[in-house]
Amino acid sequence: MKNYLSLAEIRRDIEEGLLNCETLVRHYLKNIEEKNPQLNVFVSVYADEALQRARQIDEKIKAGTAGKLAGLVVGLKDVICYQDHPLQAASKILDGFVSQFSATVVERLLAEDAIIIGRQNCDEFAMGSSNENSIYGATRNAADPERVPGGSSGASAVAVQADMCQLSIGSDTGGSVRQPAAFCGVIGLKPTYSRISRWGLIAYASSFDCIGLIGKSPEDIALTLEVVAGADSHDSTVSQRPVPAYAQLLQDGQTPKYRIACLREGVESEAVAPAIRQAMKASIEKLRAQGHEVEIIDFPILQYILPTYYILTTAEASSNLARYDGVRYGYRSPHATDLESLYKKTRSEGFGKEVKRRIILGTFVLSADYYDAYYTKAQRVRRIIKEQTDKLFEQYDFLLTPTTPDTAFPLGSFQDDPVKMYLADLFTVQANVVGVPAISIPAGKDEKGLPIGIQFIANRFEEEKLLKISRILL
Repeated sequence: MKNYLSLAEIRRDIEEGLLNCETLVRHYLKNIEEKNPQLNVFVSVYADEALQRARQIDEKIKAGTAGKLAGLVVGLKDVICYQDHPLQAASKILDGFVSQFSATVVERLLAEDAIIIGRQNCDEFAMGSSNENSIYGATRNAADPERVPGGSSGASAVAVQADMCQLSIGSDTGGSVRQPAAFCGVIGLKPTYSRISRWGLIAYASSFDCIGLIGKSPEDIALTLEVVAGADSHDSTVSQRPVPAYAQLLQDGQTPKYRIACLREGVESEAVAPAIRQAMKASIEKLRAQGHEVEIIDFPILQYILPTYYILTTAEASSNLARYDGVRYGYRSPHATDLESLYKKTRSEGFGKEVKRRIILGTFVLSADYYDAYYTKAQRVRRIIKEQTDKLFEQYDFLLTPTTPDTAFPLGSFQDDPVKMYLADLFTVQANVVGVPAISIPAGKDEKGLPIGIQFIANRFEEEKLLKISRILL
């Protein structure tokens, strides 16, 4: 079976009698069976359940009652709740946990007849940029299995890259959808903070976390976003704004001439790989040839964004992960002798190295002696970054950057140097710090054949513009 590039292609073949949902699911299950042992993408596969649901949706298609997403086969990152299914956040500390409810995003997918095929590996508690920090082991990049797929939604990106599903639902706290999308040559959208309900998403850093979408086409992402976005009584932080008909707006054929600011570091800095700088220049030339205005700009406070992000997210992680103590659910240390040792041993044995590092750092910046020096100051800097970004969008429609400074790096490269690993998020964290939407799209390959991604950042609730500019360049 061919590798379908969009749900529209799938639906067209279904309507012409060349395909049905059951056959499509069997195709993905076959790919998972063949590729998963090497790539380590899915940690649970819902084969029987997906096939049964596919048969039901085939009947609904025949009856003309199928939902918007009929024929769309979806994978879920292992941080998203799906009722009566295992959920572990790739961590030993949630060993044996089964979700008691479904995330709002899952409920909305199922209501429109999407088919969920399985649960995907990730960095533990979504903390990482390589998908190596997992109790299930590292996920590998399908373009080169000796290289990482990015993180933390690395397996979600590989699943789409290797045609194990049509679309993946991931999470993005500092680039965790966009960076793996770049490393794997697919599309990754982080929407505006509050555009999609976080109900049912395991929290890492609550004021940064977003549910994001990884797919093969802007059209698939537009339609899925249209379905899953919007108000939710379970999430007090979600936006009450009406959800535009993204798929229809993408099809209207009208693309205005945009003003685009391109970050100077993305095309001139020696810290960015030459192939990525070249891809950026080629994209700029293409945009200018189509009549868009592209201006190279400086963002003077760029150097403060990454440290601000890590101070604040680790602080929030320290607070959010305090609930995992071995008392109510998940892993409980068998070596405990009293309540205090239960807490200490459970958390020491249950959390991985990177998660413990971030909890300790977050606890430090929240401590009484250092709260004002680090946490309070970082909150003030976050405000300045937001104000400066808002000013940027008063003049321009987009900020254009590389998604990552380099292409996918070899497995194990930065295990002993976490700071170098954190620098992989250099260009992606701004959108999370500020709460604006951003998208990574494929922009060719480097000399080793590894995918390159470029990133567009837009103002709040301008996902439609991001999808349109992506369509122009793909």
